[in-house]
Amino acid sequence: MNPKFQAPKGVSEYLPPRSNLFDYVSRTLTTPALAAGYELIELPIFEDTELFTRGVGESTDVVSKEMYTFEDRGGRSLTLRPEGTAGVMRAVIEHNLDRGQLPVKLFYRGPFFRAERPQAGRYRQFYQFGIEAIGVNDPYLDAEVIGIAYAGYKKLGFSNFSLHITSLGDAESRNRHREDLVKFIESLNLDDETKVRAAKNPLRLFDDKRDEVRSKMQSAPLLLDYLNQESMENFASVQAALKSINVPFEINPRMVRGLDYYTGTTFEFVHNGLGAQSGIGGGGRYDGLMETLGGQNLSGIGFGLGIDRVLLAMETEGCIPENIRYVDLFVIPLGVAAQSTAFTLVNQLRTAGFVVEQSFGDRALKGAMKAADKSGARFSIVIGDAEISSGTVELKEMSTGKASSVTLSALASELAKLS
Repeated sequence: MNPKFQAPKGVSEYLPPRSNLFDYVSRTLTTPALAAGYELIELPIFEDTELFTRGVGESTDVVSKEMYTFEDRGGRSLTLRPEGTAGVMRAVIEHNLDRGQLPVKLFYRGPFFRAERPQAGRYRQFYQFGIEAIGVNDPYLDAEVIGIAYAGYKKLGFSNFSLHITSLGDAESRNRHREDLVKFIESLNLDDETKVRAAKNPLRLFDDKRDEVRSKMQSAPLLLDYLNQESMENFASVQAALKSINVPFEINPRMVRGLDYYTGTTFEFVHNGLGAQSGIGGGGRYDGLMETLGGQNLSGIGFGLGIDRVLLAMETEGCIPENIRYVDLFVIPLGVAAQSTAFTLVNQLRTAGFVVEQSFGDRALKGAMKAADKSGARFSIVIGDAEISSGTVELKEMSTGKASSVTLSALASELAKLS
């Protein structure tokens, strides 16, 4: 049977039981950020289109080809958010968060939207977890941000991934490199569309996926060779800081992130089991972005981690926990009186802080036990007339089948001992 309505093409949906893994990934990636003092910011799903054209950059594929843009009833041009940093920066400026303690340390998570050709690991609606640290330019802060992402991946059990880093330098370094890079590109035989793209941002050609362009760019001048003394020292300090917290990395001088606002320290995490869509997250410093969007001239650094790809990487690497869904107790009532007793008991246990499920309807014992097993519960109890009369139940450990007699009044304390 084909349903009348289906989700739009290219949307990543998560349903039980896989949605439990999605939630687990999101919560696990959040843990290191919370430990470092980052606080939640919730952002609008759509923003003024100009926020992204100015902030992300008109030369990027994100802005020129991939944004979902529409007019509202008042004739205003709005865009579903394709990334998180520009929206965070807008909120920081609008609400004067940058006028207090610096750096402003924020994290966000949720859906983002790009009109791309759907394929495995690349969706039109996708999910990210990201952090931003705004207001301080310090190599140790760069290392903290990178270290938070690395810690999240390690908590998920990853081993088959790597961190690539580079520096896009300061304005002086980039200007010197741009002069030579433009001269080099002008000597190449390129199609008109690529020439236009290169005129807006010549660094974009390092990110071109076509073999013929990649081949031509092999001998192009590299920005790392143009860093001035200050930029070189800053990049060296970032590397030293990463080594001091045992975060391994490799320097990739050809790495270019897909957004125009990046400067200085830039990085990407790559999972070796995902093929073409190997990037599972990345970010960098964005000096000048706040000023471009009408705020102070303050620096910032952050990342965006793709939850969809992280989930795929976990499945590829085989590091999914056996039981993500945590249920302490599954209660099976037999009979009308038992249903009432069980319902009261379940709510008392939940109030006490336990995760408890109850079998509903007139399901037979065999079917109810199958439901208890499927729930992943650690323990189960059956309540019938005899149990109500005696005030005692058999607390069964689902993994071993071992059972022990426990009074209903002592059930909460017994579960606490066993947890």
